[in-house]
Amino acid sequence: MIPKRLTLLASLLALALHATPSQAHDDGRDCTRQLPISFVEMQTPNLVFNASGQIVANGLLTLKGKLRVPTDCRERRGRGGLPAVLILHGSAGVDARGDFHAEALNAAGIATLEIDMWEARGVGSGASRPALPALTYADAFTALRFLSARSDIDPARIGVLGFSWGAVISMASATQNVATAVGGNLRFKAHAANYPICYAYNNPAIPNSGFGTPGSNPLTGAPILVQVGSQDDYDRANSSADGSARCIALKASLPAGEQAVMNVVRQDGAYHGWDRLMVPIKVNDPFGHLGADRFDPYARVELRPDVIKAYSSRQRVVRFFERNL
Repeated sequence: MIPKRLTLLASLLALALHATPSQAHDDGRDCTRQLPISFVEMQTPNLVFNASGQIVANGLLTLKGKLRVPTDCRERRGRGGLPAVLILHGSAGVDARGDFHAEALNAAGIATLEIDMWEARGVGSGASRPALPALTYADAFTALRFLSARSDIDPARIGVLGFSWGAVISMASATQNVATAVGGNLRFKAHAANYPICYAYNNPAIPNSGFGTPGSNPLTGAPILVQVGSQDDYDRANSSADGSARCIALKASLPAGEQAVMNVVRQDGAYHGWDRLMVPIKVNDPFGHLGADRFDPYARVELRPDVIKAYSSRQRVVRFFERNL
């Protein structure tokens, strides 16, 4: 899921770092008008592949998001801004997972912003999503810049939480090459990734898939929490394999200093999307079963909720950000 070439032109950096967020919505500076929930907009680069297979910016998209600030900012006057977490959806788009985690983070005094990467691109379903997560990396840093500019948010205490597709972005943004190429001097303070696709990293069959020093893409040093299920159909070839093994092996491949900032939690018996508290579904995805599903149109990836694991893993996410933001 890593592009063959991650070449972002200077124009992309200018767009990503200097595009002006929309002022059509409350920017949080007037405390008397601050609401617990507001809907915001910002401009993000529209990344596409050119004829040479390079990633370039082709204008701007209007990126929309749901901002939740847990307390009236009048109560914080003179006390500094709140920590915040950016929430990145999976291939299915915004669903129950965002609010499920946002509510717990807000209860802990952490603001949240969930952006809709699909609405900005006119994507109606996961089947019509962009070709690779790299085409949406800029959205995360656009949202980071947006949050950093708010007076009610502490720019030094902003983390990112992603599910599946969003988890890939969360992990990528924890690497120096991606953070520098797409974000310039912007960095997230902490990264949480629920069920990313770990077989894609440092994979000889996937050019420029580096993650960490072994992949010539050192980590930024920010803490990383990865949670993955043993029954995850993306990171296992068949039903007898352990879907968490690839993420565990990825951590083990890193030098000691990078291993120290990465925590991989195995969710025994959990399928992909265990915290998606909606009816179970099976979906087609060419990235499924170590990428073999691109050759089998009848293959299915199972998304099965687990209520107990959903709540326990959510609590782990909250504790992670409480410690690290």
